[in-house]
Amino acid sequence: MQETESIRVGICGLGTVGGGTLELLRANRLEISDRLGKEVVVSHVATRTLKPELTQDIATIGTDPLAVASDPNVDILVETIGGCDIAFELIATALAKGKQVVTANKALIAERGNELFVLAEKHRVNLAFESSVGGGIPVIRALREGLAANEIQWLAGIINGTGNFILTEMAEKQREFSEVLKQAQKLGYAEADPAFDVEGIDAAHKLTIMASIVFGIPLQFDKVYMEGISHITPHDISYADELGYCIKHLGIAQRSERGMELRVHPTLLSRSRLLASVNGVGNAVLVNGNRVGSTLYYGPGAGAEATASSVVADIIDIARQQAAGAVEPVCPALGYRNYSNKLPVLTIEDIESEYYLRIPAMDRLGVMARISSVLQSQSINIEAVIQKESSSKNVPIVILTHKVKERNLNQALATLEALEEVTGSITRIRVESFHSGTA
Repeated sequence: MQETESIRVGICGLGTVGGGTLELLRANRLEISDRLGKEVVVSHVATRTLKPELTQDIATIGTDPLAVASDPNVDILVETIGGCDIAFELIATALAKGKQVVTANKALIAERGNELFVLAEKHRVNLAFESSVGGGIPVIRALREGLAANEIQWLAGIINGTGNFILTEMAEKQREFSEVLKQAQKLGYAEADPAFDVEGIDAAHKLTIMASIVFGIPLQFDKVYMEGISHITPHDISYADELGYCIKHLGIAQRSERGMELRVHPTLLSRSRLLASVNGVGNAVLVNGNRVGSTLYYGPGAGAEATASSVVADIIDIARQQAAGAVEPVCPALGYRNYSNKLPVLTIEDIESEYYLRIPAMDRLGVMARISSVLQSQSINIEAVIQKESSSKNVPIVILTHKVKERNLNQALATLEALEEVTGSITRIRVESFHSGTA
């Protein structure tokens, strides 16, 4: 191979993603250098636990990531430490030193990315984060570039593999949430503390990032509505199936004349929709543009090789920009200088949706009439009802409603739960129809 100028990369954090990035850069070294005309060399590594078996050919190895950020011999810093505090200091230092930065840290970008974008612009360097959403799916690039000619109406994603695995197993084998969660932990899909995945925090980070790009709004993680899946039962899944739906844990970003909707929650989804066929640990993002219609981006949402693929893609993209003599950095967050969309983010009470309701009620004459009367008082129309015979004194009444504002539904549910005939808490799951375009 012809001798070429090298690009020196410093990797901070040598866990799953950092280790995967190092291995990928080694394995595909010739292909990458042929495409760039330059060799990408990992010259520096900072890791809390030294791993001689992985780092034997690296010139500078240490435990202090800030030393890598300050070293003039590093061209691109890759942050795979995770968390927000140390990672923020590390990236801020690297940007201030004029280094290009690549990160897989979705939590940091979602919660403190606005500050980092200002620093990147001030010092005229890149802050790239393709791997922060969707693992190996190049969805950030698709949103930023491939769909740039479109006005995005909405996007909806299965963007957490752990939650999708749990719901898939519950649906296919009629198993309880707690049982499947233990299996997911044994398989390594879920952490010992699974709240980050099953309560929607991870998905909300990813949704925050995508919404900022497609709608031209600041990163607003604190305004995303989050609801987990721990209350979903096999009975809900069976009733949904009987009605022609499956249940998926979706991140949804949608624009309307009143404002922006940013929400993560369990959702009834028609089995005819593209997202309904995404099972197991797979991730998928469905995007609706006003010209292209609906496009689906599917693939592995996590894992060393998949996420490393996106990290290395960002390294290659930055190197190509520099080779082309780009004067201005191309930051993936479009509009971070002047956000074009001034619409507010709606609270969950202000959204309109169709709803699935499972109401535990006494098996008594006139109960359904009383429930219908309460719903009608809040202008809630019923689309479908399932009420099975039961040998016990209680029977679940399952209702699908037409579209209604959530505030009105909340008032109706409070009234219903106060009825003598209603014997427990009412389960409410939103129903998504995606009326704009095909989905």
